Amino acid sequence: MNEEAITSAYELLRASVMTYRGEPVGTVAAVAEGGAEAENYHDCFVRDFMPSALVFLADGETDIVRNFLRTVLRLRSQHQRIHGHQIEPAVLPASFRVSRDEAGKERIRADFGDHAIGRVAPVDAMMWWVILLNIYCRATDDKGLAIEPEVQRALRGILELTLREGFEVFPTLLVPDGAFMIDRRMGVYGHPLEIQALFYGMLVSAIELLRDTAESHDLLVLAEKRANMLRNYVQIFYWLDLERLNEIHRYRTEEFGTGSVNMLNIYPESIPEWVVDWLPARAGYLVGNLGPGRMDFRFFALGNLLAIILGITSQRQAQGILHLYQDRWEDLVGCMPAKLIYPAAVGEEWIFMTGSDPKNVPWSYHNGGNWPVLIWALVTAAIKTGRQDLARLALDVADHGLSRANWPEYYDGRAGNLIGRRAHLRQVWTAAGYILGHKLVEDEGLLDIFGAVDQREQGV
Repeated sequence: MNEEAITSAYELLRASVMTYRGEPVGTVAAVAEGGAEAENYHDCFVRDFMPSALVFLADGETDIVRNFLRTVLRLRSQHQRIHGHQIEPAVLPASFRVSRDEAGKERIRADFGDHAIGRVAPVDAMMWWVILLNIYCRATDDKGLAIEPEVQRALRGILELTLREGFEVFPTLLVPDGAFMIDRRMGVYGHPLEIQALFYGMLVSAIELLRDTAESHDLLVLAEKRANMLRNYVQIFYWLDLERLNEIHRYRTEEFGTGSVNMLNIYPESIPEWVVDWLPARAGYLVGNLGPGRMDFRFFALGNLLAIILGITSQRQAQGILHLYQDRWEDLVGCMPAKLIYPAAVGEEWIFMTGSDPKNVPWSYHNGGNWPVLIWALVTAAIKTGRQDLARLALDVADHGLSRANWPEYYDGRAGNLIGRRAHLRQVWTAAGYILGHKLVEDEGLLDIFGAVDQREQGV
């Protein structure tokens, strides 16, 4: 462990704490040098706060997490009513900020995607909120927060929204491009893996948190059924290894009727050349996206790692994903853990997929950039799978240079050896992910906050 780097990370985390009416309620996304506000990064984002919250919980600083959970819930009242439309009671903000008016009075303002590029509202905020609420309750044994009437109403509302027939296409969610961590156009639409993993984690968390009353009983039954179906669906249809690749390679297409093997009508010609030689014999992964006539063969790191952490994968599949990291370390980790997407879109594919996005040039940002925040997810998945060696190796890579580079948001280059050209420095979730990774290696008992995961084969 690099003690100097840990100290530096903690200093940044402490400097990022956001207060409202004298109470800590979250952390800003980045802290500029000298304590000034970082442009567009002085909000507390629900997604970004996750690694910070886990560090606070590990350190026994529970008040900030409890305040954050309550603040996010209460801010949903700021969602503006559109004439002729009802406000969805389950909608939670993507972020919030605290400011002062000319009289010095504090104000807290929520953002529901109105300030995002393309004004796309992320769909993952409510899922992260439910998952964090459950983790908080496990870590603190504070069951009182979960049973508060307002929290119970919110849990019911989120389940009612996400379990509607109109919200998803059985058994997966429909998500617009740019509506989650990959917040720019990257050809991610329909049924992205990251949302599938979060949806499953949200469902099992809500089942654990929601009291079985007359008004919630039917929802709980439906949520449990949906969680089981979603887990089986992802394990069967999203999984890709050489055996599965050979099946797809020999698929018959345009099959009709109940005896169809190629139910989603995936064309063998859609298999990209890179994946055939790249996929090791002992490894596998969950593909990034799936739909009728379309399979996105790209490797999406956060979706695969969350699938392990939240319990979607079987034990065999979890091992396969970690084998992939080991055998393709230079591609998926390189000089800084870990690459968000592999491979990057280049050439005409980049032009049409990203709309010639100058921030998403090949091997940068969300188009194959390396994101140090993924350290915590990689370490957690590795330890959960019994691969402590890979967890320590990832942290060893991060120990050498992350602090000296002043905690960048992301890295550029095929090997992730260049600080992102447009990356913010002093990025808080970078520092928090680094701290959390080390804490998990030092005390594997912290994994208990993610719950006991049953990774039986279930026919896969």
